Amino acid sequence: MKNVLAIILGGGAGTRLYPLTKLRAKPAVPLAGKYRLIDIPVSNCINSEIYKIYVLTQFNSASLNRHISRTYNTNGFQESFVEVLAAQQTPENPNWFQGTADAVRQYIWLFQEWDVDEYLILSGDHLYRMDYADFVRRHRETNADITISVLPMDEKRASDFGLIKINEQGQILSFSEKPKGDALKQAMVDTTILGLTPEEAKEQPFIASMGIYVFKRQVLVDLLNQFPSQTDFGKEIIPAAAKTHNIQAYLFKGYWEDIGTIEAFYDANLALTRQPTPPFSFYDEKAPIYTRGRSLPPTKMLDCQITESMIGEGCILKQCQIHHSVLGIRSRVEAGAVIQDSLIMGSDFYQPFAERQTDCDRGEVPLGIGANSTVRRAIIDKNARIGCDVQIINKDRVEEAMREDLGFYIRNGIVVVFKNAVIPDNTVI
Repeated sequence: MKNVLAIILGGGAGTRLYPLTKLRAKPAVPLAGKYRLIDIPVSNCINSEIYKIYVLTQFNSASLNRHISRTYNTNGFQESFVEVLAAQQTPENPNWFQGTADAVRQYIWLFQEWDVDEYLILSGDHLYRMDYADFVRRHRETNADITISVLPMDEKRASDFGLIKINEQGQILSFSEKPKGDALKQAMVDTTILGLTPEEAKEQPFIASMGIYVFKRQVLVDLLNQFPSQTDFGKEIIPAAAKTHNIQAYLFKGYWEDIGTIEAFYDANLALTRQPTPPFSFYDEKAPIYTRGRSLPPTKMLDCQITESMIGEGCILKQCQIHHSVLGIRSRVEAGAVIQDSLIMGSDFYQPFAERQTDCDRGEVPLGIGANSTVRRAIIDKNARIGCDVQIINKDRVEEAMREDLGFYIRNGIVVVFKNAVIPDNTVI
């Protein structure tokens, strides 16, 4: 895999993940208590022995830069790196990235400096584990110009993805981006061609693109030059190329989740607590997910009741109840608190005992979840201060609400408390 260059697309402004993307790029959003979204594709690359990795981003990239520089340090004795490329103005192009293809086009001069055979283009907001070496081998064996990783899809979710039709050799014949209505029905195929049983094919009659591509080096360069006004791979470049190029499908059989929305992000995190085995596991020693090493102390739990939950390192939990939840690093939960069906992202620092006492004396809210508070079906972003006797329960069953002035949003019925927000004592949400 030395002749493969990976390009991870950091996505746009991440509006569907707001307010988690208010102060950070989408790939920098915390995941599973200690990781970040960017750790998934980068770790997949490293486990696949692909060591030349660029990450393209243009929104709120400071925390992403910091995480990558502190996490993926190479030894300097081989051509290996993980580097962020932010959007920039040049004399030739004064614009921001206009789409996936445009982002690659603006930096193609840099990618061409590497002597590689293929470009592997990935997304920065998916949760899955894939050996890209198998993906690239399939690309080479079929002598494809472009190979797209695909998976069978049911009708309920199909309209959210690019759908394809293939022949018996796996060559892609047509491509439709997020079709609706009659166009969706026309995209139905017999997915037994992918190896599904007739019963499985009936439940999943569509073939969806995962937004993961392998391009021959020169094919990518030629297509970007041939269609200079086209800005997106899935919507424009690849459908246009289907008529003239050998585009192959690679069937992915494992767990894959696009976590680009608050609801999908919430569900994917809480699914990690599922018993006996979650759909995605971080416990695979042969293909680990890497992240920043922080040298934190073990978590301390004092007379707590905890069921079906994941607890990050360095937490301090006192006489509380935690059910079906994920707690991030340095989380602090005081006595009498109840956390259920929630994601607590933790903190970037510890608040000294004397400072916490001073805050309480002055009527201010210390870092963490206060005494006798209840948090249910919520996401509490980093460094949030939840006071005592607070009820975050969405008592009115609101589906959507924007209360930025009060430090929270409600999206899909999930309460999302902002990073650094302060929720005063006795508040009821």
